[in-house]
Amino acid sequence: MAASEGRHSGRHSAGRDPSGPDWAGPDDGDIRLSARVFGVVQGVGFRFWTMGKAEELGLTGLVKNLDDGSVSVIAEGPPAQVEELLDWLKSDSTPGRVERVEDTLSAAEGAFRGFNAR
Repeated sequence: MAASEGRHSGRHSAGRDPSGPDWAGPDDGDIRLSARVFGVVQGVGFRFWTMGKAEELGLTGLVKNLDDGSVSVIAEGPPAQVEELLDWLKSDSTPGRVERVEDTLSAAEGAFRGFNAR
C-alpha cells in the first residue's frame, strides 16, 4: 500500500461511558493514526524521538519495533496534532532514514493513557 493509500478522515464523534471516572475514552473528534514506518528506523533512536514528539503534541499511544525492521506507531489525539506527527514521521527531521510511511486514520478508541515506547 502506498503511503497515501488507505487514509481516510475518521472524524466520528466518540460517545462517553458514564460508568466510571477512570474511563479513558477519547475526546469528541479525536482520531487515531496507525502507521508503519520503513527504512533505517531501528537502532537509531527513532522510538525515543517519536515518543518525545508525540508527548510534545499531547498525544497518547505507542511506538514499537517490529520483527521486519519497521516501526509501528499508534497515536491518538486531536486531528491537527495527529497530522503534525504524521508530517514529522514523513520528514527529514526523524532519526535514521525513513523510506516510506504506510498510514491509516480512524476514530480514536481511547485505549491509551500516555505515550509509550516498547
